[in-house]
Amino acid sequence: MNAPQGFIGQSVERREDARFLTGRGQYTDDITLQGQTYAYFLRSPYAHARIKALDTAEAAQAPGVLGIFTGEHFKAVGGLPCGWLINNLDGTPMKEPKHPVLADGKVRYVGDRVALVVAESLEQAKDAAALIEVEYEELTPVIDTAKAAGAAATVHDEADGNVCYHWGIGDKDGTDAAFKNAAHVTTLSFRNNRLIPNAMEPRAANASYDFNADSYTLYVSNQNPHVERLLMCAFVLGIPEHKMRVIAPDVGGGFGSKIYLYGEETALVFASKQIKRPIKWTCDRSEAFLSDAHGRDHVTTAKLALDKDGNFLALRADTTANLGAYLSTFSTCIPTILHATLLAGQYKTPKIWCEVTAVFSNTAPVDAYRGAGRPEATYLLERIVETAAREMKIDPAEIRRRNFITEFPYASPVGLTYDTGDYFATMNRAVEMADVGGFAARRKASEAKGLKRGIGYAAYIEACGIAPSSVAGALGARAGLFEAGEVRVHPTGKVTIFTGSHSHGQGHETTFAQVVADKLGLPMDDISIEHGDTGKVLFGMGTYGSRSIAVGGTAIVKALDKIIAKGKKIAAHLLEAADTDIVFEGGQFKVAGTDKAVPFGSVALTAYVPHNFPHDKLEPGLNENAFYDPSNFTYPAGTYICEVEIDPATGATKIDRFTACDDFGNIINPMVVEGQVHGGLAQGIGQALLEHGVYDTESGQLLSGSFMDYAMPRADDLPSFNVETAKGTPCTHNPLGVKGCGEAGAIGSPPAVINAICDALGVKDVPMPASPYNVWKAAQQTALHR
Repeated sequence: MNAPQGFIGQSVERREDARFLTGRGQYTDDITLQGQTYAYFLRSPYAHARIKALDTAEAAQAPGVLGIFTGEHFKAVGGLPCGWLINNLDGTPMKEPKHPVLADGKVRYVGDRVALVVAESLEQAKDAAALIEVEYEELTPVIDTAKAAGAAATVHDEADGNVCYHWGIGDKDGTDAAFKNAAHVTTLSFRNNRLIPNAMEPRAANASYDFNADSYTLYVSNQNPHVERLLMCAFVLGIPEHKMRVIAPDVGGGFGSKIYLYGEETALVFASKQIKRPIKWTCDRSEAFLSDAHGRDHVTTAKLALDKDGNFLALRADTTANLGAYLSTFSTCIPTILHATLLAGQYKTPKIWCEVTAVFSNTAPVDAYRGAGRPEATYLLERIVETAAREMKIDPAEIRRRNFITEFPYASPVGLTYDTGDYFATMNRAVEMADVGGFAARRKASEAKGLKRGIGYAAYIEACGIAPSSVAGALGARAGLFEAGEVRVHPTGKVTIFTGSHSHGQGHETTFAQVVADKLGLPMDDISIEHGDTGKVLFGMGTYGSRSIAVGGTAIVKALDKIIAKGKKIAAHLLEAADTDIVFEGGQFKVAGTDKAVPFGSVALTAYVPHNFPHDKLEPGLNENAFYDPSNFTYPAGTYICEVEIDPATGATKIDRFTACDDFGNIINPMVVEGQVHGGLAQGIGQALLEHGVYDTESGQLLSGSFMDYAMPRADDLPSFNVETAKGTPCTHNPLGVKGCGEAGAIGSPPAVINAICDALGVKDVPMPASPYNVWKAAQQTALHR
């Protein structure tokens, strides 16, 4: 499949940046409605406690207070739903305790919502909340992921031993047999550290109720407003869906943490009808640390069986995944469907068996965070592959090459079918870009300074554009995973696109316009992109899983195809030709083999001014929509190579070089893609070296609850990345030939960094984050064993 020509493939500057850089963006907190009121949530100071008494009488009389709401107000409504059902190995369904909008008789993590106070001002709401008297009976919390299953304390009575599900995939018996015949077995145990999302814009909501229309409008910082509306209306509050409009204006970053239906906006919608005034809530940063859904937090033991030549025979993985106190919207599929199905990676490992035990704990709910299961899978696989290479004294690049998949399509032993790829190309180019041949000399130069230098690889693959709905449904998805697009051509030939995908930094207003401009042969200035409003957009499943261009973009292309098909019929009438003789190229409808043509704008005008129009054959207007349900995931892949220099006396680690070579199929905008990779690399390196969500195991208090304690990566923590997009293997099942790019950097970088550190120190493992203390400790252990 050849890449389309024209606007596609060009580094067009992002159109949306002008308003962002000049302060003209409009975020949820910027919206103030007539009669605006303000909300404050009283949150639990305990990780696990019964609410013995809750007295709001004094607070209700405080100045400016308009209403106070507790769990009692929500007993008659549903709990926040989980969108993915996972079954146990024995076929029984997972445990699914109710996730109340506000705490119902018990709090289950520090930051759990206890009461909502609505007042004329935020300060008045905060002051009134301080007057609420809550009597707690503190209970023993369950915190440690590795010890949660079977712990004496129970988070939910419905989940014995705190186990949500025990799930598996692959060929257990075949894997066991392969291990018996192995010449070498590598074993590695590790933890994938908990991460706390920190988007530039905290979560926010502004809910209003229209008494006359008996309808609601919710402004919310969310990645998928249609799903937000569906879940809130149908499963929690029982509001008719057509009576709710959800608008997600500019969203300042999401990274997965804004996909979900949270209790805060749900409570605001409910309360707005009670007080008959709009209610705004904006999360502050300290509150976000406690209440946003966290990411990762897996404890894993992995084993890789190899023959004497380093060929992979089988992989076995046993993971305990922490889901937190409640099931978040997509949480259950992250350690299963979006994790274990990627354990084949780029390799033709014949047998794989993975078991996952998901546990409840008295911590914030855990759900998708940039990469969503794929980073955890890649870390597992690329750490054990590199470890096996070191143990068998095989070059890490060579052991990968020996095991790369070479024939496509390839059906993996864990349920996915890769349509295309060229893993040798990205590996070979990355090795060249990283100057691996010069590494030995650089290592010698570091040693002369008393420093240690190491190199680490990661050859990742991910599954993007979650699909198809039929397969996802069979695997437990409770919603379709399609996307919708609408093309509205105006009489002047200008075009408005309505997409169900949502932008929270990806540059959709530019890249989607490039696709449309390329397809219709129009200037980009003639094209407007609308998203994030259920009152305007037909429908949509939102943005996550690097699905926007592959799924949302394809829905738009399918609608454009309908526009062109109708345009050919109109043009045929204008040109007095058969519509089968009309071709469309360069923005003109032409009679094939002649110089007769009519521009797109004339066809658009004719559609809306149909004075001379075949009404018996065509309806007026030029407006089409389309839904697209992909037949498969897309499979971007690549090779990352990290080179570190370490001071063993202090544990200080410097990333001296970082090389990334990715295959994203056809590229719409190289500049946007490079920016996405850079951002992902920063987040992945942040996980590897700096970030760690830590709870006190005795009290359940969040110890990393601010930027004083939770280390975000800064500019001087990162090198100048050497990034290149390979020529690429276009996706075979979407018309653009595109794959996803938004999560790649966060997927491939953590194992590359840790592999480099382990190589420098000559150790088997350094736990993430590889803080100076953790690295220093590993360096001392190495020195002791010499």
